[in-house]
Amino acid sequence: MGEVDPAFFQAPEHRPSLQNIEAQGIPLIDLSIPSSPDASLEDLVKKIGDACRDWGFFKAYKNVRDWKEVFDFAVQNPTIVPASYEPDDKEVTEWYNQWPEYPPELRPTTFIRLNHYPPCPVPDLALGVGRHKDAVALTILAQDDVGGLEVKSKSDGEWTWVTPTPNSYIINVGDIIQVWSNDAYESVEHRVKVNPEKERFSVPYFLNPAHYTWVKPLEEIANEQNPAKYRPYNLGKFFVTRKRSNFKKLDVENIQISHLRVSDLSDKFEGALSINP
Repeated sequence: MGEVDPAFFQAPEHRPSLQNIEAQGIPLIDLSIPSSPDASLEDLVKKIGDACRDWGFFKAYKNVRDWKEVFDFAVQNPTIVPASYEPDDKEVTEWYNQWPEYPPELRPTTFIRLNHYPPCPVPDLALGVGRHKDAVALTILAQDDVGGLEVKSKSDGEWTWVTPTPNSYIINVGDIIQVWSNDAYESVEHRVKVNPEKERFSVPYFLNPAHYTWVKPLEEIANEQNPAKYRPYNLGKFFVTRKRSNFKKLDVENIQISHLRVSDLSDKFEGALSINP
């Protein structure tokens, strides 16, 4: 343990247990177009909706060839984003894809991350990724058979282990869908445990609208009976504000959509994100 930098150690209340509590009943949904006369697209939509509402994520499988269509969804190259998180700074900058032209199966796209978790000698003290919710619209996760993903159960708040299922993907509801749905679908809190003996690889794909998008509850959902629970926010400013914590420790909690609730809005976040369009 002397070789491990204590900076990797989690606070005692966030340290993982060496024992895995396996999540039971995680939805496993076939995304193939229904071909059985007893099945329908409406049934598939209902299964996805129920999983997003009850779990905040689900496992999905489909013909592997068809999955290439999913991963071909991408933003333009270059991607235009705000140059800084300062609300009065109107300058934009360009992000370019860093994918090689070859091999051809690596299609140029953005917001794909390649994660490598080396073996860790102190799996009871460190985490591969600390607890968080994805600030995106949707996350599609491909992972190997080592495992490591844990989600916080909505029923009891306990961390539960998500056992890898061969030839499947994890679909995570992100913060943007939570806001769009006005809390009908909740972004799930999750983290990644490390393995003392095996390395682990995962590839998450993060789906986002354009940086200039104003995120707010959809007009089809928010009404007098179901008032909007969030104020509109600019996605680009939100994203680059969140990204600051990737490179330095902040003195305050990083921006979360909970700070943008109508009843909980903080003045400092209101200015930082240019809440009023």
